Amino acid sequence: MVQSVLTRPSRPTPPPRTPAPKGKRRHGQGAAYLFLSPWIIGAALLTIGPMMASLYLSFTDYDLFSPPQWVGVDNYVAMFTGDDRFWHAAGVTAKYVLISVPVKLGLALAVAMLLNRPRRGVGLYRSAFYAPSLLGASVSVALAWRAMFSTDGTVDRVLGAVGLDLGGWVDNPDLALLTLVALAVWQFGAPMVIFLAGLKQVPPELYEAAEIDGAGPVRRFISVTMPLLTPVILFNLVLETIHAFQAFTGAFVVSSGRGGPSDSTLLYTLYLYQRGFSDFRMGYASAMAWVLLVVVAIITALVFRSARRWVFYAGEGR
Repeated sequence: MVQSVLTRPSRPTPPPRTPAPKGKRRHGQGAAYLFLSPWIIGAALLTIGPMMASLYLSFTDYDLFSPPQWVGVDNYVAMFTGDDRFWHAAGVTAKYVLISVPVKLGLALAVAMLLNRPRRGVGLYRSAFYAPSLLGASVSVALAWRAMFSTDGTVDRVLGAVGLDLGGWVDNPDLALLTLVALAVWQFGAPMVIFLAGLKQVPPELYEAAEIDGAGPVRRFISVTMPLLTPVILFNLVLETIHAFQAFTGAFVVSSGRGGPSDSTLLYTLYLYQRGFSDFRMGYASAMAWVLLVVVAIITALVFRSARRWVFYAGEGR
């Protein structure tokens, strides 16, 4: 037996692979570019081309009807030094982002943790909670939202029945922005699904070990769940922050395109729309769009830079 093993012939080594001829490699690359060509053409015509045109228009005076006239950085100077509504819209947008994003992510995580427990009909609950994200901030949903939060609407009547006579939220400058925040938070289904996928990746033995050590539910959440969810939290935080800065439909429909009352719902994108398509100052609107792009890029970079301190990856040495 030992002798047969010792004398067993070794497995022959495979011959070295010869590189494919240049003609075949070029043919493979040509096939790859052929299949990628619809995406490349679409990106060039629908994304890169309009972006470059918008960048050029941001340095011009353009009203959609006459040829653009080069004005240099006048649009940017006027924006930062002579437009009070620009700064007001920026402040309203910042307030909207700072309120809606944390509340939305907190609610999404809470519901994801509830749906992570095995129970009967959990698939139906997941679908029901995800449905608002499929509807999105469409015009029909925003119209229904405005009707619910208007004077004598559903919310006004329910609050009035319990003694809270706040009137219509969409007509109150102190509450109108909260209407848009509620509309954004209502669509928590997408980050909820991502959180749920992250919770499925947490090893159950970590919870068992923490429970043996005497950790309660709150301690297990702080010491086990949150550290392992930090990459998912980072992903959702970046996506939802970008989406919040781009919010437009809800503000346009709820305020009838004016940003009222008293400019309390004048989000940045809504003011950009007003300058471009109501005042026909498309060059100014293009400059506003590029300022928004730069601001979002800076905020995203800062979030990623801060992630080095609070995002934990499994197997990473600290």
